[in-house]
Amino acid sequence: MLLHGFPQDRHAWDKLTPRLVAAGYRVLAPDQRGYSPGAAPRARTAYPLSELAKDVIALLDAAGADTAHVVGHDWGGAVVWRLAEAHSDRLMSATTLSTPHPEALMWAMRHSTQWRKSSYMAFFQLPWIAERSVLRQLPQMYVKTGMSPEDAQKYADRFSTPRSLTGPLGWYRSMLAGQIRAALPSGKDPDPSTRTGKIIVPMSYVWGSRDFALGREAAEKSAEYVSAPYEFVELEGAGHWLPEVNADDVAEAVLRRVRSTA
Repeated sequence: MLLHGFPQDRHAWDKLTPRLVAAGYRVLAPDQRGYSPGAAPRARTAYPLSELAKDVIALLDAAGADTAHVVGHDWGGAVVWRLAEAHSDRLMSATTLSTPHPEALMWAMRHSTQWRKSSYMAFFQLPWIAERSVLRQLPQMYVKTGMSPEDAQKYADRFSTPRSLTGPLGWYRSMLAGQIRAALPSGKDPDPSTRTGKIIVPMSYVWGSRDFALGREAAEKSAEYVSAPYEFVELEGAGHWLPEVNADDVAEAVLRRVRSTA
């Protein structure tokens, strides 16, 4: 199961899917909630991670799959962490690309410069304005951050109206204002007693050393939240768009994790 990020869609996996199929695996790569024309509610309350994870479980049920290896990039990676926490019985393994454990990310926002990298999240809370701002930056935003012009144009064509970005931005808008405030450097560390248990699903985390959005501090701290077999794969010189730009490296890491559970 391959889960895309923002602002992408199922085609983020076009270069990875043939490699996984050639290795003998069935692959599902959906347009997630907000990206599918038939499932794009406007309300921000429609996009909590708990519901996005349930979408994946529903898809597994519809596909007749009791369990699966799950891979996610960017926001899809956040869904993977949630699945590993709340639905571990349905996962054979998990691989997240770019995205750290959510508590590691919050820690990094308070203890490093991650809050600067993530400051756009506050701007994305603004209805109407954020859609038009993102739209004006496409496709240049992708190219400036390392994506090929061909892939960038593909996504620019996909997100060609403000309305097409409302669902994707809903993922950010589902975050409560309090959560954003708590993530700033002035926020307090959470009470350790409120933390969830460690991840018990075999897991890999693939991160590019030149990721413009997600820094090293959160990437390295994520290991503290996993008790199962875990591999941190740093791709030297790689950026954020790992499925499109580093498909060979991603395939190698995914297949290594998948085969380790056989």
